[in-house]
Amino acid sequence: MPKVFNTTAVCIPKEHYMVNLDERLKKIKVFVDTGKYFTINRARQYGKTTTLRALYLYLQGEYYVVSMDFQTFGSAEFQTETIFSRSFANSFLRSLKRNPVNKTEQLNEAMAQLEKSVASQNDFFALKALFEQLGDICAVSDKPIVLMIDEVDSASNNQVFLDFLAQLRAQYMERDIYPTFRSVILAGVYDVKNLRGKIRPEDEHRYNSPWNIAVDFQMDMSFDCEDIESMLKEYESEHRTGMHVQDIARIIYDYTSGYPYLVSRICQIIDERIAGIKEFGNVSSAWTKEGVLAAIKILLKEPNTLFD
Repeated sequence: MPKVFNTTAVCIPKEHYMVNLDERLKKIKVFVDTGKYFTINRARQYGKTTTLRALYLYLQGEYYVVSMDFQTFGSAEFQTETIFSRSFANSFLRSLKRNPVNKTEQLNEAMAQLEKSVASQNDFFALKALFEQLGDICAVSDKPIVLMIDEVDSASNNQVFLDFLAQLRAQYMERDIYPTFRSVILAGVYDVKNLRGKIRPEDEHRYNSPWNIAVDFQMDMSFDCEDIESMLKEYESEHRTGMHVQDIARIIYDYTSGYPYLVSRICQIIDERIAGIKEFGNVSSAWTKEGVLAAIKILLKEPNTLFD
């Protein structure tokens, strides 16, 4: 099946034309290698999930990577501390097992204890107990464990979530004494390290910094001209349109400032809608400045959630 340009959900290298993420992944790995806790917060359709998916594979050789998505947690999972702890533990174990884990006797015992806590429906399961058992797993794992949580801000108004952040902070602060994750990466639209207010049942507020351990993540995740070129070169190698890749990449960048969705959408419109219409009789004539401008006109007229 031939590759296509993708503007919905995660991009998959075998299915979609993508920019080369290797340099970006190398830079993010430096944060992981040095044991940083950090947040990747960017606007919608900025490639956060695609970057996390690529990072998951990129880190596999040196780490066990536990990748979770808080969008898969319904509101019921955040009703109480016990429900959340069990749901989180269950998702954690399922993700950990997707790694090629070397299950030693000690690791099997630590994972079995966490599974027992998930199954014990009649017992209170506090966040503190959850993190103690997660720490036990980190202690006996033959590789450092990296925790990645996508769409983390979908739970940012929830008391249990804020308590969860506080436990992450406490565990990080004691990392020289008690085993913990090598690195924690939270991704979302909003920067959760700026959270301050907590709403109590009596509607009182108290202020704290449950995630003030997070380091600044200033990496530019937009596409530059070279990034766009790498995607167009892959397309050109398969379709042989004769386009001037460098020139087309520059034009697309000038109109999008490298916003990943806009870049991919313009390319998608050219490939799927511009090529073959009356004004552009073939693929070669579509991948020109005129074709890019025609695609931009279509893009500006169509409704999409990003513009809304």
